[in-house]
Amino acid sequence: MSADTDTDRFWWQKLYRFLIGGSRDLRDTGLFHKLSLTAFFAWIALGSDGLSSSSYGPQEAFVALHGHTSLAIFVAIASALTILVISASYSQIIELFPSGGGGYVVSSKLLSPGLGMIAGCALIIDYVLTITVSIASGADAIFSFVPPEWHQYKLVFAGATLALLIVLNLRGIRESATALMPIFLIFVASHAIAIGYAIFSHLYRLPEVTAEISNDVSTLSSQIGMWGVFVIVLRAYSMGAGTYTGIEAVSNGLQALREPRAETGKRTMRYVAISLAVTVVGLVLAYLLFGVKLQEGKTLNASLFEAMTTAWPGWMGQTFVVVTLLSEAALLFVAAETGLLGGPAVLSNMALDKWFPTRFAILSDRFVSQNGILFMGFAALVMLILSHGSVTFLVVLYSINVFITFVLSQLGMVRHWLTVRRKVADWRKRFSINLTGLILCSVILVAVILVKFEEGAWLTFIITGALVLTAILIRRHYRRTSILLKRLDSLVEVVRATGKVKTTGGMEDIEAVVPNPKFDPRGKTAVMTVSGFNGTGLHTLLNIRRVFGETFRNFVFIHVGVVDAGNFKGSAELQNLERHVERENLLYVEFMRREGFYAVGMRTIGTDVIDGVMDLAPTIFQKYPNAVFFGGQIVFPEETLITRFLHNYIVFAIQRRFYHRGLPFIIMPIRV
Repeated sequence: MSADTDTDRFWWQKLYRFLIGGSRDLRDTGLFHKLSLTAFFAWIALGSDGLSSSSYGPQEAFVALHGHTSLAIFVAIASALTILVISASYSQIIELFPSGGGGYVVSSKLLSPGLGMIAGCALIIDYVLTITVSIASGADAIFSFVPPEWHQYKLVFAGATLALLIVLNLRGIRESATALMPIFLIFVASHAIAIGYAIFSHLYRLPEVTAEISNDVSTLSSQIGMWGVFVIVLRAYSMGAGTYTGIEAVSNGLQALREPRAETGKRTMRYVAISLAVTVVGLVLAYLLFGVKLQEGKTLNASLFEAMTTAWPGWMGQTFVVVTLLSEAALLFVAAETGLLGGPAVLSNMALDKWFPTRFAILSDRFVSQNGILFMGFAALVMLILSHGSVTFLVVLYSINVFITFVLSQLGMVRHWLTVRRKVADWRKRFSINLTGLILCSVILVAVILVKFEEGAWLTFIITGALVLTAILIRRHYRRTSILLKRLDSLVEVVRATGKVKTTGGMEDIEAVVPNPKFDPRGKTAVMTVSGFNGTGLHTLLNIRRVFGETFRNFVFIHVGVVDAGNFKGSAELQNLERHVERENLLYVEFMRREGFYAVGMRTIGTDVIDGVMDLAPTIFQKYPNAVFFGGQIVFPEETLITRFLHNYIVFAIQRRFYHRGLPFIIMPIRV
């Protein structure tokens, strides 16, 4: 490796560590406590999407009334009830699935893996749109009070903000929530002041407003009938469906919450539901009391805050408007946090079930789903560019997919309560909550599709359908690969049948049954990386003996237990992983000792196999100076872009690292 290349890597690593932060230590006993979120911080990280939707959801519903603003109060009340019902439904999902996973896991476990996959794909697209809509809406809010000539930079500003949020999330969930807390609190405080002022300053007008609403409804119903009034309200209600899209985020992100997760999750859900319902109803009521209308280049909330503060002292009113709009814009940016947290969580769960590349389940050394965050961020950036940051266009695509997931998850819960009705005493109450949620979500889904389909929502179905097809093809490839690898696993059965491995305990049990032959300093030492006692490992081991004969008389087996999204759920899970790695490693040791060879095992756990091997290598070379490292690599009948993308080829990366240090590493092919 050249000095220039070493220098380039050094500076790149320094820049990466400066932006992302240093790696975390798995041996830190307080690691999970430090990384997990309390209900308050979870409200910020997971509830910001729901609360920020009050910046555009009520506006979309209000504008959709086409001048019949007196009906807005009915839309607001219906929205608040929907928020409470959906949150109550998801609280029951949290109880039943305390490890998280949300709609994907619920649909997969309670309906079928196929329907779960559809729910997961719909949720991923929804999270991409959550990020895009939040960023675009935030940019709109900020550019509502800047000179018009600056508007040409709005898209660039939105893209830069998205890049900053990606970096924050790569640093870690807790860090991003802590950094964004002041923005969230300023939003809550400023909007509470605005809603409170709007209502209390117009208390004397409430009877008058109530009479106006009653008269308008009577007049309108006499013209178009009550059914016509219902259709207008339903259309506005469905156009504001983006208001509910953040509610499911808590159940998807449970793995990030502090123990006991179910209780923390339910408490967070209450915070989200109450704050969102109060904000939505309060803003719509304020629109009515101040009689605001949408103005070119301004959000409805901007018009409201300006109308509200006209009687205030100049500096006070202007300052309040600027601070409130900035907090609103900033919270919209924070809302993208939900997509950057929930999206990778869904991707990792689906990757563990082989619907998506397994690399999405891998964690970085900061214990975040780095690949998932980058994927969601890049997809959102593409949508931002293609839509030119148009909130109007994005909202058309938005909210359909989340209701697909809502409907499937509620259907799964309804089925569950019917199945366990003889075992759960209060099943009727629980069944009623989820059934109500199912009916509401189904009505909204149908209404949203009918209203938005011709406006461009058909594009959402094409994008989601393409992702579903991709997931099916990926799962099919992994299944075919599994069938091919099962042929190799017959080696394990042969080895067990011949009695080459018997013990199931630790090293003490192996020493008692099969003492270790004496280390042969004249024979070379083969150091082999393994990933479990399986066909691929045995195939590689037997190939080393077949090709090199008696050259290697000493064997060292390295097993790096990978900490991924599937097992990074607490210290108990990590201990289970360590025990599993030890057992699997010792089976190789026992096998080679019974064959008459000196054999020892070395193991570690971490997020990266390459780093784990490289950390152990200096110790091994110090003890066994003539060691040669080996690794096995599957060779498919046909090498394609798909096989390269879906399989990590870690052994080649390890080999490159060894070669750059002038150390031997041999790859043994495993044809399947």
